Amino acid sequence: MEDAIGPIPCSTDPQIDRVGRVSFDADAVRRELDPFWSELQAVGETGSTNDDVLAEAARGTPQGLVRTAEFQTAGRGRLDRGWEAPPGTSVMFSILLRPQAPVRHWGWIPILAGMGVYDALQSAAVDAALKWPNDVQLGPDRGKCGGILTQAAAGAAVVGIGLNVRSHDRLPETAEVIGDYWDISRERLLAAVLNAIAARYRRWDGAAGDVVRTGLLADYRTACGTLGQRVRVELPGGAPPALGIAEDVDQEGRLVVRTADGPVVVGAGDVIHVRPTG
Repeated sequence: MEDAIGPIPCSTDPQIDRVGRVSFDADAVRRELDPFWSELQAVGETGSTNDDVLAEAARGTPQGLVRTAEFQTAGRGRLDRGWEAPPGTSVMFSILLRPQAPVRHWGWIPILAGMGVYDALQSAAVDAALKWPNDVQLGPDRGKCGGILTQAAAGAAVVGIGLNVRSHDRLPETAEVIGDYWDISRERLLAAVLNAIAARYRRWDGAAGDVVRTGLLADYRTACGTLGQRVRVELPGGAPPALGIAEDVDQEGRLVVRTADGPVVVGAGDVIHVRPTG
């Protein structure tokens, strides 16, 4: 297993060298981490941090592991969409969780992680919101600055998070970067996000996944910029889209859309896209 302590040089892969060599101070992150995070692995390059941590989960590694990489050759988001960013421009990491909460409540884990990112941004008064279920958006135009992919295996949940920190020429025009709103190093940003996730996770898992008692549901309803919007929900298998007002998020984390034909309730795994329609 590759692990580096202190500044981490990136790979000499030519694709990486085109944007210059960068370094990441893992010790600076470790000094600020909540003790919940028992191990921080930092590497210059890997295929996918989620795949790496899934392998750790299969080996029985306990929760609290964090793995971050400067460059991923096979990074991905929901529905196997690619996620690629030049070294030095983003924070990309995966975490290993082993909840005691019943598995039926694990659908809240990706939302909980998104709330951790939101909490960290809110601590610096950054104008942020979450597009249901957990896309991180910034600014008045609500451009996406990050995404979250959660996978369950071997009695564990692995959460991968990618956040745009600095601009680069591969970003879509509609994307946002955190550095335009918050003058913070990538190391401090990673520590702030991890610590906010740990705080949310402890409360949720300690309450056996009860999102009402912990306030997670109420807090998410406040953070979710999708609520109140007119949306088009694109469904798989050729089903007609659902058009209506995103009215609520229920206790299962599902989006409730009020359509002309009545309410439609969809889970994150049931949809292709949820798009605002104005």
